[in-house]
Amino acid sequence: MIGFLCGKLIYKAPPQLLLDVHGVGYEIEAPMNTFYDLPALGEEVKLHTHLVVREDAHILFGFATESERMLFRTLIKVNGVGPKLALTVLSGQSTEEFYRCVHDNDVKGLVRLPGVGQKTAERLIIEMRGRLPELNKLSAASDRPSSLPGSAASPKQEAISALCALGYKPADAARMVQAVATEDKSCEDIIRLALRGAVK
Repeated sequence: MIGFLCGKLIYKAPPQLLLDVHGVGYEIEAPMNTFYDLPALGEEVKLHTHLVVREDAHILFGFATESERMLFRTLIKVNGVGPKLALTVLSGQSTEEFYRCVHDNDVKGLVRLPGVGQKTAERLIIEMRGRLPELNKLSAASDRPSSLPGSAASPKQEAISALCALGYKPADAARMVQAVATEDKSCEDIIRLALRGAVK
């Protein structure tokens, strides 16, 4: 229904952001891999989108590249994988890293992601393997396009909140952030380093 949006970035608090498109504010949820490449607040950005319609809500998801959106759409077709878990997968790994896990039957690499257990990881590998050729074609087309206004939250606090939104327990999120955070790092940098540490 909505293929993409181009507008001014008004607000971002992982995994949510707000885009002003000709005076209409679109609330969007995005994976961390998209957040890493967002411009500064007030600048223009283009996001590929996918609309999920539920009985109680319409949720718009945004992605920096078409390959991320295609992987998201393929993931939510897998039994037991909903939009939130698909967003977590895309936040914890790049599309290329996910393809490698599937290709190499790397169950352990997937289980390290929050919310992905042994059975889910095995199901992902089995069901996604047959779709890898078409997905890999899209991964080559990578056309990638800070803190909150009025917010006193530190980059550390924002990073902890973002990790909790991705499924990590508060204590684990705090530990992960504490291990990598320094005063000169942005929220996005802290999250990127924390997630890299979690999947080692």
